Amino acid sequence: MEQFTRITHDINIMGGKACIRGTRCTVRMIVSQLSEGKSPNMLVEDYPYLSHEDISEALKYAAWVLDTRETEIIPA
Repeated sequence: MEQFTRITHDINIMGGKACIRGTRCTVRMIVSQLSEGKSPNMLVEDYPYLSHEDISEALKYAAWVLDTRETEIIPA
């Protein structure tokens, strides 16, 4: 199993969603904003408590989660 030192899960913080440690910033929010065109530099400016290392680990975590789960895609 991968070791993610910056990612935490706490049922009392954001309902247990994967967050950057010590924040209420979810991995999903980071990935979503990057997919909408924000750069890592923009995220760090918008959320000064985030670091580039946090963003990198969020992306690695998201990739790991996708790699460990099988999802059936049903054509529309």
